[in-house]
This record gives sequence, structure tokens and C-alpha cells, in this order.
Amino acid sequence: MTAPSPRRGFGRRTALMGALGGAAGLLAACGGRQDAARIATDDRWRQFAGTTLNLISENTAPTAAIAANLRPFTELTGINVNIVTLELSAMVQKVALDLAGGESQYHVIYADPYQVLAPYSKGLVDLRELAGQPDLPPLQGGFADFIPTQLDAAGRFADADKIFALPYDCPTMIWQYRADLFAKHGARMAADLGFDPTPGPQRTWEEYYRIAAWFNDNTDDVAFGTGQQAKQHDSLMCDFSNVLWAFGGDYFAGGEAVGRIGTVDPGPCQLSSDAAIAAAEFYQRLLAVADPSSKTWDWNGLAPALSSGRVAMCVNWHEYAAANEKAIPGAFGYAPLPKGPVRSANHYGGCGIGISGNTLPNQRMAAWLFVLWATSPQTQLDGLKSSAGGGTPTRQSVYDLPEVRRAEQRPSEMPNILTAPAVRTAWEPANIGLRPKIPMWNECDTAIYTELSRMLAGDSTPAEAMRAATTRIDRIVARGWTS
Repeated sequence: MTAPSPRRGFGRRTALMGALGGAAGLLAACGGRQDAARIATDDRWRQFAGTTLNLISENTAPTAAIAANLRPFTELTGINVNIVTLELSAMVQKVALDLAGGESQYHVIYADPYQVLAPYSKGLVDLRELAGQPDLPPLQGGFADFIPTQLDAAGRFADADKIFALPYDCPTMIWQYRADLFAKHGARMAADLGFDPTPGPQRTWEEYYRIAAWFNDNTDDVAFGTGQQAKQHDSLMCDFSNVLWAFGGDYFAGGEAVGRIGTVDPGPCQLSSDAAIAAAEFYQRLLAVADPSSKTWDWNGLAPALSSGRVAMCVNWHEYAAANEKAIPGAFGYAPLPKGPVRSANHYGGCGIGISGNTLPNQRMAAWLFVLWATSPQTQLDGLKSSAGGGTPTRQSVYDLPEVRRAEQRPSEMPNILTAPAVRTAWEPANIGLRPKIPMWNECDTAIYTELSRMLAGDSTPAEAMRAATTRIDRIVARGWTS
């Protein structure tokens, strides 16, 4: 849910699951720099039995599911795991202090690409080194089993040859809508609007706007056609970015490479371009027909507006599908986002998990065992089925399982997987939307949503907002970054 700052100070969909009760109290006291003991055994999974690992994570659905079902890992390895979950900005502060201080209080780290991976990659282990050790279990399916765009965006930084994290969650913004209402009114909408209103990447953003306005004017089934996550918050940047990329704009030149691999020097900001200004002008128009409460909503405010029947459609992180299906079973549909003049762009907000470079040799290998298990196909499948929430898989092999394929159709015991056809398309290189992976992104994010908020309040024009954001971002980037 980057985002995300949400996605991120990404609290993206951070409150999907509340903080795990009492988790902080579980954190093992960290006294001294004593390495874990290694046991002589032929069982590669049990070499570090008796070790205690500490995982620090944002409050996410996958972490909640793992915390609720740690017993299989402990039985497999003899390793105990304490889990601390925090709001992302608080988590980042603790990780930064731990890495800077040369400690490894946290062995396994939820590595948000923008607030942890980009600024602190030098403090993380290159996981290829552990994957190649013959006395450790192999990485099932290899690195190639992870969705390629996700492995790049969540796992790499600056150097395409190094992998600092394995994809752990994959919230992606898609078109979520009341399929029952589109079915009920579809023929009339088509006649009135002059096009087939069926949601999908074949629709344009202008058509999305017209569909929203149609619901406003022609039915009492919902109060508004669309809602947006346009609060002065990271969610506003996330929401706007889909339109920006669709219109052919971007934050920096070479946006695909800056988003997938990342860089410490992205060059001048591109938000003053004609395409970016056109995107801002459209976004301002869209908010004029959206639920007025949109300016007070982040992703967590928007989600219940859809699931409770207040709006007919919205753009939100796909992992809210489970809540939708619980609220009004069978009433929802999921599709990739509309296209702009250039493409359909679907904002990806996934994160990975990595290992602190401050870990001692045996601690590091024990932590690798946990990373292997936590991102394994079986654990990801268990997460899909978890009553504690769970995320959606980051491995292609899980989507290929017959039971998962069947669950893409209703009735489904894995409601989040109902979005699989939409997100598969969204993750294709031509359709994925990736914010810049740069060390100073958090400051840039603040500049973007602050200027957009001023625009939506009527304090600046779209052109003025984009130019002001450009000036602020160029100053931020010019200061550079030293980690």
C-alpha cells in the first residue's frame, strides 16, 4: 500500500493492519557484539538453532500474517524471531540510527526503496553473496522467480548487479469499481457518453472523468462517481503520479531507470514540462467532480468510501480488495488504470526485506534463512490464505499455482488475488509507474504534495504549482546526499 512517504513518509496502506500488540516489548535485549553460535549438522536449515533474530518492519499485511504464523519457521530452523512493527517514518529513524551506530539490533530490515534502500544501501548486505554459499539452503526458484520489475524496484539501487532486498510486498494502484453498478447502468452510460464505459486500460483519463460526472448527475445509487486520495500527504503524490506518467510527464529525465534502479544524481526536475502541467490541469478538473472529502482522504480514508457505497469507483492500492469483498461480496471489479495521451501508468509501492550490513557472519547467515523463508512460495501462499491479512505474492511461481489461478474467479478464498489479472498488466514494464528511487526522495515528495495541495485549494494555478515544485526539488537535489 511507497506509498508507498504510503508509499511513504510512506504510510501508504500502513494502517491496513494495526501495530502488532506488544511487539516492541518482544525485542530481545542487544548486549555486546557476540555472534550467533553455529552448529555442526547436515541440516542446512538448523545450523543456527537457538539464535534469536530481530525483524523491524512497517505495519504491513505480510508482516502481520508472518507474525501470526512464525511457528513453521521456528520448527524448521530452531531460530526465534522477534518482530517490531512501526509506522514507516518511525521505523526509518530506528534503522538509520542502528546502521549509523554500527550495531545490528535489527538483523532483518523492511527496506522501503525510497526511505531505506536508496539512502542506506551501503548499510545493507548484497544478498547475492549469501545466495551463492553452498552450505546454505538455495533460494527456491532463484532471483528469476520474482516479478522482474519488482526485483529491480524493491531490490536494487544504483548498481544493477547488486541485490539488497527481496521483494516482500507489492501494493499497486489500480482502478477499483462497483461492477454491479456498471452492469446496472452500463447500457445507459454507453448511450449517454458515446463509449463503452467498461473500466480498463482501453479507457482514457478523460473518459474516467466523464464516467465520474455521469454518476454524479444520473443516479442516487452512490453519492459521487469517484473519490481521490488528495489529502496534503504522500497519498496526494501517489494519486497524482498515475496521471502525470499517463500524460507523458515525469519527475526526472530517464524516469524508468531512475525508478527501477535508482541514482544519487537524477538531474534537473521535469515537472515544469508541458506534459506535467497538462497532467496537473487534468487532475485539478478531476478533483472538481470527485467527492469533496477527497481532499481530506489518504488511502485509508478513500478505501471505506468505496467499500461502504459512497463512491462508484476510485484509484487505490490493490490490497484493499480483501476489505472490499468482505464489505459487499461480489460487487467489485478491478482493472488497470486508464490511459493518458502516452500510456496507462499504475503506481507500484512495493518494498523488500534485506539484512543489516552490521550483522556478524553467523547472524547474517541466520538472517538469510529467515529472508529465504519469509519470501518463499509457500509462505507467500500461506499469506494469501491468512486470516490475519496477508499480502499478495511477489513470485511468479505462486501466481502459476492451479489453486491460485482458480482463486482469481469468484467464489474465492483469496480475495486479494481477484486483482491478479489487473496487477499482472500493471506490472508490465510499459505500464508500471515508479517514483524516483533517490536518497532525497522523502523531501521531494513533501514538496510535490505541498504544491499540489496549494493548487487544489485555489492558491496557485497548475502551471504555478508545477514550477514551484520544480524549483523546490532542484534545490533539494542540488544539496546532494551523503549516507
